[in-house]
Amino acid sequence: METEIIRIGRAGLDREEFTEAEEKALLRAGEIIRVGGLVAFPTETVYGLGGDALNPGSSRRIYAAKGRPSDNPLIIHIDRFEDIYRIAGQVPEAAVRLAEAFWPGPLTMILPKAPEVPPETTGGLETVAVRLPSHPVARRLIRYGGGYVAAPSANLSGRPSPTVARYVIEDMQGRVEAIVDGGEVGIGLESTIVDLTVNPPQILRPGYVTEKKLAAVLGQVAVDPAVIAPGGEAPRAPGMKYRHYAPRGELVIVEGEPGKVAAYVNSRAAEERAAGHRTGAIATKEMHGQYGTDVVKYIGNREDEETIARNLFAVLREFDDEEVVKIYSESFSSEGLGQAIMNRLLKAAGHHVVRV
Repeated sequence: METEIIRIGRAGLDREEFTEAEEKALLRAGEIIRVGGLVAFPTETVYGLGGDALNPGSSRRIYAAKGRPSDNPLIIHIDRFEDIYRIAGQVPEAAVRLAEAFWPGPLTMILPKAPEVPPETTGGLETVAVRLPSHPVARRLIRYGGGYVAAPSANLSGRPSPTVARYVIEDMQGRVEAIVDGGEVGIGLESTIVDLTVNPPQILRPGYVTEKKLAAVLGQVAVDPAVIAPGGEAPRAPGMKYRHYAPRGELVIVEGEPGKVAAYVNSRAAEERAAGHRTGAIATKEMHGQYGTDVVKYIGNREDEETIARNLFAVLREFDDEEVVKIYSESFSSEGLGQAIMNRLLKAAGHHVVRV
């Protein structure tokens, strides 16, 4: 299959209006989705791999293109809040309040599904995951694609989610009909997922919309234990069960006092280098000069978690580009946005944590 690359100028990402050529390109991409094809596109979180959410064949194609287990549910993306009533069997008042506070934006809600949503899209569950993104390219493509676009991250299953189009092309060239290149995304981590079918509502995947922000609207919110610990049950939402976000090299999280972390990493890196292995470290500004690995990737200042979140997946991909086989990462806070960062790191490392 030949994959068409559609490039949207950066100016189009900051406004609701597009050039005539961009409109025609997005219309063409939307028509691909309408007839059962797949299109990768940017959202404010990561790049998504879109297909018609109400077409069972499209969802099967998404799973096949990604190599994704078919019991791992897909998120349906909509362009207008009122479209939720077609795919959700029940929309509680809590969902309306969350939408008013955080939509359009990086929040996914789990609701009872309507009969029209095929089980292929929900991983066989009787619930549906839905969100309304804020990215103007995503919004326009959803509208042109029929209004209901199932879109997991646009990467091969288990790999780091792509935040720039070149990694989408690396994974999806020849697997999908088109890729919309809209430049670098803004947030860099997938949306927060909150389950509204339980009481109190429960966070199934942390993200930019933090536990504190959700609690300010809902009054009370719980966090699923699988957010920080591996789970063996059938996944209730994307990313809950299977290993995700992993670079090709082995990733280890090292937790402890900064001096001890650096000493451990440098000792292990020396052993790996002696064995002929290329090593890398994920470093914050505070520790950037302390590591003696072959490659050191600066991820941001600890006081600026938004930058760390935005850089995380790109850094993991860059280690692959530089053929690093053993990667060491500092650990991060388990609160606020740090909770989402640690969730992704733990999954990428297969929960391999060393405490020093």
